[in-house]
Amino acid sequence: MRTDPRQRKDLVLGMVVRHYIQTTIPVSSAFIAEEYEQDISSATIRNILAELEGDGYLMHPHTSAGRIPTERGYRYYVDFLMQEIVIIEEERRRIHKEYERGVEELQSVVEKTTQVLAELTHCTSIVTVDGWPHQYVCRGTNYLAEALGSDSLQKIVAILKELDEKDRVLAVLRRDLDKRIKIYIGQETDCAAFSDCAMAVSRFQTRGGPSGRLAVLGPTRMDYSRVVGALEYVSELIYEKL
Repeated sequence: MRTDPRQRKDLVLGMVVRHYIQTTIPVSSAFIAEEYEQDISSATIRNILAELEGDGYLMHPHTSAGRIPTERGYRYYVDFLMQEIVIIEEERRRIHKEYERGVEELQSVVEKTTQVLAELTHCTSIVTVDGWPHQYVCRGTNYLAEALGSDSLQKIVAILKELDEKDRVLAVLRRDLDKRIKIYIGQETDCAAFSDCAMAVSRFQTRGGPSGRLAVLGPTRMDYSRVVGALEYVSELIYEKL
């Protein structure tokens, strides 16, 4: 079955984003040609990559390298191309066991939730409860530091400062949600320290009454599908357990 030019561009962009998320290696036209499932010439692939770069979805990190996604590329991927990952049964059983170890009090649920989200996503997790002024629980900053790398020490320090001061982070967490999970990429967070980061925010509700927000903060190349799947599953589990 032949694909139209827009479908081809979407397929190629999706391949670049997914491969870069998994490997952090710039993606070459040769890789796309090898992985592309339909009959398409190398010249056509090079043209598509050049068009995606011209449209602002991809960029060259340096002259001889392949291409990597831009903020706009990640935004398009999240809005139109991403397929939500399903939490596998083994992980579901493990998470259930974590929540069975004494989660009667809200504070212990919050602590457990940040731990589970950080381990599931390998990103920084943040949980705040409605009615907690100027407060949230944060876990997994080591994951974000590792993802950004030792060359980004100043950026890491700036991120940790914002997480410690809390005001800007809480401002993002408390924005109105027009969908069950909202993803802010780079400058969309309105926080300079998070220019190389993305934040996914979700609401949770307990049957007993308290509600709040869950968030995952990671690099712009974080695994968006996995993050969305984890947030949805943990939100459901909190409601079930409380």
